[in-house]
Amino acid sequence: MENTNDNQWDLVVKPTTSWFNLKLSELIRYKDLLFMFVRRDVVTIYKQTVLGPLWILIQPIFTTVMYVFVFGNVANLPTEGIPKPLFYLSGVILWGYFSEAFSKTSSTFSENAAIFGKVYFPRLIMPLSKIFSALIKFGIQFALFVGLLVYYLVTEPETINPGVSMAFLPVLLFLMAGLGLGFGLIFSSLTTKYRDLKFLIQFGVQLLMYATPIIYPLSMMQEGSTTRFVLELNPISHIIEAFKYAFVGNGSLSAGGLVYSGIFTLVILLMGVVVFNRTERTFMDTV
Repeated sequence: MENTNDNQWDLVVKPTTSWFNLKLSELIRYKDLLFMFVRRDVVTIYKQTVLGPLWILIQPIFTTVMYVFVFGNVANLPTEGIPKPLFYLSGVILWGYFSEAFSKTSSTFSENAAIFGKVYFPRLIMPLSKIFSALIKFGIQFALFVGLLVYYLVTEPETINPGVSMAFLPVLLFLMAGLGLGFGLIFSSLTTKYRDLKFLIQFGVQLLMYATPIIYPLSMMQEGSTTRFVLELNPISHIIEAFKYAFVGNGSLSAGGLVYSGIFTLVILLMGVVVFNRTERTFMDTV
């Protein structure tokens, strides 16, 4: 009989041996699949809508208009001299990136059980595709923000003061992406057994937004107060504040706060990878 020990295989599928194994070499090998999923998320989701990709801009515009009316005019919350549309839009687009990344990745297992059960590819590609597609949407919305920023620089230059700290934008986006991915991986794994958690996610994201200085400045809370302490425990607060400080001159750029956010993000990411890899082994038995 012919000796089959010399057969060469193109791909050998092995079980995950380490909970911290990211399979980076496989992720690179399957990069085309990642790009395909990103394109699907960005293009096809708006394919059969009337306004198409314009919804990417319409959503933050309508949200900002509502915030200006409700929180700026009715509730009369301070914006520290920053034009209200610019103040609210700066928080809306950055929060929208986190919210999109978290909510989409949190349903990875439940929404893709059919394809996961039929074909092999690195499962982490699916949540990563949500992070990148959300980043593309943020880029479009950020262009809208820059346009509004330029408008106020021309018409009301004394009200805003952009700084060189704008160069930290990639760092802020990386932290937001890491938090969204980490929390998404954790909750995606949990929802394979506890389906009602998906309702908690929707409600929890809305509550978390009000615990983040988006519709109000952090300086509104008295220094040393319990309320401010609780808000500063939220790692997203420091990211939002740094973004506003960099682009409109409002907010605060706290090195200690960003270090705290970075450590928090790293811990959540590691926890997410561990839980995701552990669930990946047996999730087909529970979904």
